[in-house]
Amino acid sequence: MNNRFPLTLLAVALAAATPALALAQAAPAAPTAAATSNGAATRTVIGTSTRILTTLEQRRAEFRKNPAALRQFIDGELNKSFDRDYAARLVLGIHARGASDADVKLFADAMADNLMQRYGDALLEFEGKPTFRGKSESALPGNRGVVVTTELLRAGNDPTPVDYLMRNVDGQWVIFDVRIEGISYVQTFKTQFDAPLRQKGIAEVAKELRDGTLQAGPQGNGKASGK
Repeated sequence: MNNRFPLTLLAVALAAATPALALAQAAPAAPTAAATSNGAATRTVIGTSTRILTTLEQRRAEFRKNPAALRQFIDGELNKSFDRDYAARLVLGIHARGASDADVKLFADAMADNLMQRYGDALLEFEGKPTFRGKSESALPGNRGVVVTTELLRAGNDPTPVDYLMRNVDGQWVIFDVRIEGISYVQTFKTQFDAPLRQKGIAEVAKELRDGTLQAGPQGNGKASGK
């Protein structure tokens, strides 16, 4: 499996889950409901992912001619579907201790923008009307939420396992991590950015993500990409 495909899939996965990437802009709140969704989390993942992939297929020619329209579409979906600030706190780990909500949001937005800048166009490479199939749903330890287990189905390819880790915030199930073929991208980014954060702090790392000096994702390795 090449390194480009998982991050392309991550871009789809992050844009394809529930109503809310940006709705926890304060410190992470405790889930507002028990860690069971009675299938609501799975239905949300499948329904929204289907809508995203269908829109990408229908507007492919437009998006190729107008990258700004693609970016606007993805940003809009990302802002509906992923608990970006909570995920950012998990990525920051010990570096989030004592950090202001503003700094966490700065890092969260910069990391999301960096990913979209690098891999947004790659979304248009998804051909053949791929679909997600829900398989199971199980509770996370400590009443932290649920894991929605799905598979990405593409003609001529084996199913790709994609797990969504979700929590209930104000009555809505939102993603805070995605595991693709067992790889947690929160953990990937946490490992990747630990050294830069130790050396420079949150604000400087966010700035370097914005200007492309640092790149999010396995190919970036915390350094600027040569491509």
